[in-house]
Amino acid sequence: MAETVFHHALTILEDVCFGCTHCVKVCPTEALRVRDGKARLTANRCIDCGRCMQACPVNAIIIKQDDFSEIYKYKARVALVTSILIGQFPRHYPTRKIYSGIMEQGFSHVYEAEHGASLLIDEINQYVARHGAVKPVISSFCPAIVRLIQVRFPSLVENIMLLKAPLDLAAISFKKELMERGFAEDEIGIFYITPCAAKIAAIKSPVGEKNSPINGVINMDTLFNKVYSGFKKEHSSSCIVPEKEQLRAEEMAWSLTGGEAKYINGRCLSIDGIKNAIEFLEGIENGHISNFDFIEMRACDQSCAGGILTTSNRFLTVERLEERIVKYGQDKIEGKIFDNKTIDKHSSFIRENVKIDTIEPRSMLKLDENTEEALRKMERIRKIFSYLPGIDCGACGTPSCRSLAEDVVQGHAHTSDCIFIQTSLNVPSDQEIRAEKIWGKDRFRKLT
Repeated sequence: MAETVFHHALTILEDVCFGCTHCVKVCPTEALRVRDGKARLTANRCIDCGRCMQACPVNAIIIKQDDFSEIYKYKARVALVTSILIGQFPRHYPTRKIYSGIMEQGFSHVYEAEHGASLLIDEINQYVARHGAVKPVISSFCPAIVRLIQVRFPSLVENIMLLKAPLDLAAISFKKELMERGFAEDEIGIFYITPCAAKIAAIKSPVGEKNSPINGVINMDTLFNKVYSGFKKEHSSSCIVPEKEQLRAEEMAWSLTGGEAKYINGRCLSIDGIKNAIEFLEGIENGHISNFDFIEMRACDQSCAGGILTTSNRFLTVERLEERIVKYGQDKIEGKIFDNKTIDKHSSFIRENVKIDTIEPRSMLKLDENTEEALRKMERIRKIFSYLPGIDCGACGTPSCRSLAEDVVQGHAHTSDCIFIQTSLNVPSDQEIRAEKIWGKDRFRKLT
């Protein structure tokens, strides 16, 4: 299935942005440029990883979410939360109290997205076994990684696992459960509480699917602040007793680094952090890395615990969740809490709907639809790049000299945008002398 558009959750506030190029320098897909003193987004390159938002010194980049009041359009208002949200709260707040605090904000039900993980383990193992000719299989859990492969490593799209993420399975399962309880489908609103921008984008314009089973998205920091501020009020005493299904130990750990790969057969590896992911994907693409069966790959450091919409320190979040796993993991032995789980009740239905369609590449490297013209452009890029200083200073508003050369060839920039070329065309000045002290005279001789 070819996607017609990428929804982007990241928004640049032009009245706040002053064109500092911090965001330009950290973007892993070179999706940002500075033009007319403002950061500009190249939509077909952006993967919504959020690195730009983290780098912005003036908070000029924000993540759009659905209006919180949207939940009241539905009779059954479901907060689909990840275990990462539970890990945001100090350890003395029990899970049931957190659930209760979420319901006090207006939700009628709380359900954890990782309920779909244990069912997915068998599906992934079967998938990996069936795809012996295309290895390694790369997890589709992280939408930022899926989009990264689409735009920067298009030759690896066939390696992406074509199975839904746990949050989609949980949404499908709980919606079916509520319908069996008597709710009409249009009375059910499922809102995912997201730790990152990429999951917003994946819900609004899903890859490999026509529509998402999720009705809306609320940023995790927004809901956390609402709930936690309620806890801190001295007169607050929650009286809502929520229904609660306990996660299995393997489900609790799913959103953490290693939580997925440890249950998959064969040679597996867990990688977190966008730079580490890019380095590893480059190794797979050029053939230097091979003989792996399955790769769990997450864009954020410490996986979802390091999402840009979390509020707690990612390492403390991991510690709290690991303590939760130890605390509740023993219940699996007794087998009491895990009887009649919603996800197990609907397992046959979910297995019938676990697959997604083929994922198409969206290469950012395509210079032209015409192959001959693309080759000519490549040669022009090479020549222009040879005249540029190779400093990658970003003063031209692009992330690198190579990207400036590409923009010039594509008609989006001019070689004179380079301050070194500007300097070489004028009589030596005090500015040039100072620049030579920094970069050396050879940089300027190269341009004359």
